[in-house]
Amino acid sequence: MADSWEMLEHACRQCHSCSLSARRTNTVFGDGSRTAEIMFIGEAPGANEDRQGLPFVGKAGQLLDDMLEIIGLDRGMVYITNICKCRPPDNRDPLGVEQETCLPFLRKQTALLRPKIIVCLGRIAAMQLIDPDLKITREHGQWTEKAGVAMTALYHPAALLRDPGKRVDTFLDLKSLQREILARCERTPLRRVGRQQPAPAGGPSQEQA
Repeated sequence: MADSWEMLEHACRQCHSCSLSARRTNTVFGDGSRTAEIMFIGEAPGANEDRQGLPFVGKAGQLLDDMLEIIGLDRGMVYITNICKCRPPDNRDPLGVEQETCLPFLRKQTALLRPKIIVCLGRIAAMQLIDPDLKITREHGQWTEKAGVAMTALYHPAALLRDPGKRVDTFLDLKSLQREILARCERTPLRRVGRQQPAPAGGPSQEQA
């Protein structure tokens, strides 16, 4: 596997190791600061992401931006990617074999970035990276540590769009993330923000982003 960001991204764009590559418009490698202390990981690109080649640019991505704003972050201060770099057909959940095929790219991204905090967005990323038996409805916002990296899972922004009732829990999870950033991250200044309400939610959306 490549030893630099540029080589890794090139290898990702040339990958045809699983059937998802046959239908993609673009690979969706990642976005944000390559020196970030905080890494957000979703499951797979959706239609907008496939068209633009960037993660979280649809409605779920707009909501993610709002979620970051709640705790004084913006996209340029974090690194955002997905387990799978190609869109599954009809935005279905990525199959286990598809996740396993793409995991070496994610592992190398993580090794290059060396984040202090990893935030899994949604159940699939959380089950792959934290615990295969994780139940996100019960364990969202809880913290664990692996190899010195603090890890937690939040509801995927698309899940918040489908079910606005989850946004109160997510607001509390974001405040927990804010505290963890303040405790662990030396190079990630948080903007002062006024009193915030739970993240807004809109209409239905697919979970991929």
